[in-house]
Amino acid sequence: MTVVLTVAGLTLREAARRRVLRSLAVLTILLLALSAWGFSRINAEFGGLTSGEAKLAAAIVLNLVMFGLSLIAALGTAFLAGPTLAGETESGIALAVLARPVRRAQVLAGKWLGLVAFGTGFVAVAGAAQLVIVKLTTGYSAPSPASGLALLSGQAIALLTLGLLLSTVISPMASGIVAVGLFGATWIAGVVGGVGGALGNDSVRKVGTVSQMLLPTDGLWRGAMRSFQDPSLLTQFSEAFEGHPFLSSAPLTGAYLVWAVVWTVVMLALAGLAFQRRDL
Repeated sequence: MTVVLTVAGLTLREAARRRVLRSLAVLTILLLALSAWGFSRINAEFGGLTSGEAKLAAAIVLNLVMFGLSLIAALGTAFLAGPTLAGETESGIALAVLARPVRRAQVLAGKWLGLVAFGTGFVAVAGAAQLVIVKLTTGYSAPSPASGLALLSGQAIALLTLGLLLSTVISPMASGIVAVGLFGATWIAGVVGGVGGALGNDSVRKVGTVSQMLLPTDGLWRGAMRSFQDPSLLTQFSEAFEGHPFLSSAPLTGAYLVWAVVWTVVMLALAGLAFQRRDL
């Protein structure tokens, strides 16, 4: 366990030194500043809104900004996961480390743990800051902020685990591009599935369902949206906003959460198996 924690600490220190982390910090601060200005203008520009309409506008914009933060987290974790394993393998650093009495599984577990700490820490800090901004500028409070941030963290963990698996078989840059590409494709498939559900087209709706099973990032994202939005909104405005990409119509089931955990464990196990068999 000491070896795993040591590797996790080194992974965090290495991530802190990379330029991608500074770029993510700048992007996050910029997004938070723009969202603060945008939320402050909701009441000023739309003063004639009823309380329900104002809540709906705040919830939609909050989910939109949270999606921006989840995208930044996806970019960060995917492009850090690739270099941390494949980059060290290609440069020969991994060979020097593994020459000591350290098992490959311990190195992989330590790197995964370090990346999880980075991803969850980013989501917790940036997400909490965003929720405070919304509360101060509009008075809107997300009904279940802790569960929403936990699901966003789960989304980041699922994607970084996929990125780690990809980095054991392809180059660092390619693994990041493929992981982020799959993240985007799954989100689009989820939107298509939502539209299919709103139109009553079962075949189109299944596009979203299947994609959320193959890669659970979009399913977890929709659960997070549900936690950030007032549940009474869809009851009031259900017909006008059915299938909206930044409103979630149903909460996550316990079975899906279990599947997301099982999926992540399987991906991590496959990454360990691939790393164990890889020539250094």
